[in-house]
Amino acid sequence: MIHSLFLINSAADIFLEKHWKSVISRSVCDYFFEAQEKAGEPNNVPPVIRTPHHYLINIYRDKIFFVSVIQTEVPPLFVIEFLHRVAETLQDYFGECSESVIKDNVVIVYELLEEMLDNGFPLATESNILKELIKPPTILRSMVNTITGSSNVGETLPTGQLSTVPWRRAGVKYTNNEAYFDVIEEIDAIIDKSGATVCAEIQGVIDACVKLTGMPDLTLTFMNPRLLDDVSFHPCVRFKRWESERVLSFIPPDGNFRLMSYHVSAQNLVAIPIYVKQNISFFESGSSGRLDITVGPKQTMGKPVEGLVVSIHMPKVVLSVNLTATQGTQKYDTTTKVLVWDIGKLNQQKLPNLKGSLSLQSGSPKPEENPSLDIDLKIQQLAISGVKVSRLDMHGEKYKPFKGVKYITKAGKFQVRT
Repeated sequence: MIHSLFLINSAADIFLEKHWKSVISRSVCDYFFEAQEKAGEPNNVPPVIRTPHHYLINIYRDKIFFVSVIQTEVPPLFVIEFLHRVAETLQDYFGECSESVIKDNVVIVYELLEEMLDNGFPLATESNILKELIKPPTILRSMVNTITGSSNVGETLPTGQLSTVPWRRAGVKYTNNEAYFDVIEEIDAIIDKSGATVCAEIQGVIDACVKLTGMPDLTLTFMNPRLLDDVSFHPCVRFKRWESERVLSFIPPDGNFRLMSYHVSAQNLVAIPIYVKQNISFFESGSSGRLDITVGPKQTMGKPVEGLVVSIHMPKVVLSVNLTATQGTQKYDTTTKVLVWDIGKLNQQKLPNLKGSLSLQSGSPKPEENPSLDIDLKIQQLAISGVKVSRLDMHGEKYKPFKGVKYITKAGKFQVRT
């Protein structure tokens, strides 16, 4: 299925490659570089690129492109899911998935890729199994391996490999038994000039950190499960129970994992947390323009909006700006033509405002289109869709664990047109 994998940094350098069936020349990545140049932004690169003899399927994570080479037609989502699993495994092992960390641990990375894919087909992708096969790096283990010449590869088959519950290792023990769940939602929205919502949807995930002794059987109940649409589950979830009762019943993996992802597409259920009053105009005569932007809270359920950032990709003819912000800091990059207004925490008593003049290249025509505004924000302890966890029950073990649920709302692709 997957013949080769190339890891490419933001400077278009291939810094790691792995081949499973036969060695494929790096020149195949030239088709990817062409598509990357046409796309402009990394997130706009097509996930599937067709070449005369191959298909290139890629994802972009942590400023790294994971590009797989396929010779026959396969379901693209299957490959994309595997590439995300590779990135998450590297993050789990090393704490971060970056070029420098991968280069520092290149031997372990190759060992992991060898175990995760067998002759081009996914084999062991569960974190618990991989950690028994290949021990995560530590300073002490690195020193011992250097002195003794041994490796991080385990000598015995993982206990979960042949089990009916392959995602959980046997004999798990903890002094403090705890289960934490993070409900994280991202709003994708387009708002027109008048403030009306053109389209809006929510992408949500539930990430879990479960550290429980033994083999617990958990049941997670929602107050309003009918809101959840287009759901995707970790293999541990019993799907028939969800279909019949709308509850999550599962034996959890040990440690961190993504329990489920979901989608809320009904536009009337998507609350827009802020409003933006804006006026960007370029004058017909002369080489100047005006900008006036005010941001305020809309539907935040009383929760404060934090990490608020407004980014504006200005037309190329805008040479400089002379702006004053009542809150936060603003910076204009004359090379990339991007104006970034970092507001921080939204002050509801005195709404933040950015206004001033724009200097354009003399003699240049008036820009045909006004730039759009990209919004980034975060709201703690709020799931904007209204999804709420009702209770968590545990069966199969006698102790009483500590439980906690946290809600976070973030902006995904949130755009305001001017």
